[in-house]
Amino acid sequence: MRRAVPSLLTAAVALSMLAGCAGPAAAPSATPTAAHTPSPTPTPTPPTAAEWAAERVAGMSVEQKAASLLMLHAPGTDPAPLRALVDQGIAGVILMGDNIPPDQAATAALAGALQTDPEAATLVGIDQEGGIVSRIPWDPAPAPGDLRGQPADAVRDAFAARAAALAASGVNVNFGVVADVTADPGSFIFERVLGTDPATAAERVAAAVDGEHGVVATTLKHFPGHGAAPGDSHTSIPSAPLTLDDWRGGASVPFRAGIDAGAELVMTGHLAYPAVDAAPASLSPEWHRILRDELGFDGVVVTDDMLMLQHNELPEYADPGENAVRAIAAGGDLLLYVLPADPSEFGISVDGLVGSVAAAVAAGRIPMERLDDAAERVLELRREITLAGRE
Repeated sequence: MRRAVPSLLTAAVALSMLAGCAGPAAAPSATPTAAHTPSPTPTPTPPTAAEWAAERVAGMSVEQKAASLLMLHAPGTDPAPLRALVDQGIAGVILMGDNIPPDQAATAALAGALQTDPEAATLVGIDQEGGIVSRIPWDPAPAPGDLRGQPADAVRDAFAARAAALAASGVNVNFGVVADVTADPGSFIFERVLGTDPATAAERVAAAVDGEHGVVATTLKHFPGHGAAPGDSHTSIPSAPLTLDDWRGGASVPFRAGIDAGAELVMTGHLAYPAVDAAPASLSPEWHRILRDELGFDGVVVTDDMLMLQHNELPEYADPGENAVRAIAAGGDLLLYVLPADPSEFGISVDGLVGSVAAAVAAGRIPMERLDDAAERVLELRREITLAGRE
């Protein structure tokens, strides 16, 4: 199109010359013209959630950024201890069974008392898978084991009903879609999986994500797959005897399906695939790379309960500050802690965890870019939840 400009200009000049030879120009029309109306001022485009998060993180101290990566628990139905944690700048809380009042309205009131920032929602998470992992008794949906033989539409409807019950209870994040797969009835995770083979599990995981979409933020767990790792990660570091290619052809399939369906979070498990990395996935840079680069996940990576690493009593996981540093350095964005009434029992406090992370940043163990990336991802999720609530 740019090449047409000279020929158009030549034509205009020729017409001008012809007009000059034609005698005086006609008198201007006496018809009055309408008054000029100024153009309206364009309405500024509001920043996206990502832009908003980046701007807020740019104004935060290292300590504030570190605190914003924590999601903690305090027992009891009194919101005051939970609110005290939120007031220390953490991202959110996880509600366990001991936090749940007798009815939905009281639960919603407790959760509402934790919302302190009008621009970024406090994350209120819960483990509501249905069946043996349930925190609210008014969940109308069937357990995963009962959904395994159902078509995908039934799974979608079940998780839509579950999400609605959670949202009405003040919950905005569900750690409830198990993307693990196993056909072994003796497996620790068997009763909680949605499929006993990769293909059927993938179809149902995607349907579950779709059912929760737009109502609560969905979490896939336990990446890279607990079904292939015998043992209970609450008390040990289970080990999976699979190569990376084995994993790609099997355990990865439901996670990929859930990610493609739009899950906002993926939970890393405290389990190892030694052929890929001897470290548990929650502390493994390689597994975080695979999750981002191979599966294309761009949301929030949340750890399983970090206290589980200490519960296994292995000396290399005895220091909670070191565990936190390793998880963030590896690529984790949100660190989950199910704390007792006295967290000092495990050497944990918000100030202590923040101090460990800040010291690691100062020492170069956690690059500032990594800390900023994690803080921005978590804040973006919080902002998106807030904006969705205003629609």
